[in-house]
Amino acid sequence: MAYVDFPSILITVGGTTGAIIMAHPGDILKTVGGAVKNAFVSNDPNLLAMVQTIVSFAEKARREGLLALESDVADLEDEFLKKSIQLVVDGTDPELVKAILDTEIGVMEDRHSANKAIFDAIAELAPAYGMIGTLIGLIAMLGNLQDVSALGPGMAVALITTMYGSMMANMFSIPIAKKLAARSAKEIVSMELMVEGILAIQAGENPRIVEEKLKVFLPPKMRTRLEAVQKGEG
Repeated sequence: MAYVDFPSILITVGGTTGAIIMAHPGDILKTVGGAVKNAFVSNDPNLLAMVQTIVSFAEKARREGLLALESDVADLEDEFLKKSIQLVVDGTDPELVKAILDTEIGVMEDRHSANKAIFDAIAELAPAYGMIGTLIGLIAMLGNLQDVSALGPGMAVALITTMYGSMMANMFSIPIAKKLAARSAKEIVSMELMVEGILAIQAGENPRIVEEKLKVFLPPKMRTRLEAVQKGEG
């Protein structure tokens, strides 16, 4: 309980929260809860399964034509991949397909950056409000030097608010911001992989060439695993 001080919490947490509300639009603030959830419970994209799926589509398209992929669209869970294949099946120009998908990736990246910016702002503001609390505590303490009983509470506010601000920044907002950036980077890689694969399928490239193109997006360990799976199938 020596580290719990309600006025210090009001100054640090309350001040930071108020500043964040003033600095960001309401529609972005509504996504904070979802962003925190995604930072901890979001599932990373399965790049290996994605490569296998796209290569199987390439084999089917080479045998039966692009229109044959339409029957597989409804079974896909990934909305981006579903949209990509539907564009190809509909006969959309390859340059237009790439432009549409790249735009969607860019919009998603901007949305993720906006969510991350909130936690970057908390990391910036929380220590500042901790320092404000420190000044408030010192003013209260120095203004009552004649009252010995006021020195302790004033010093407690002065020190604990700084600690609260540092804890909010370094134990909460900075780690979440970094986690969101890592999640976003992985999602972007998976979407770029899909774009590359779908455009290769639309161009009628050999499934083996498609696979080699997509392997570039896989980390070394995952490439080794893919080759092991292929040997096992063979």
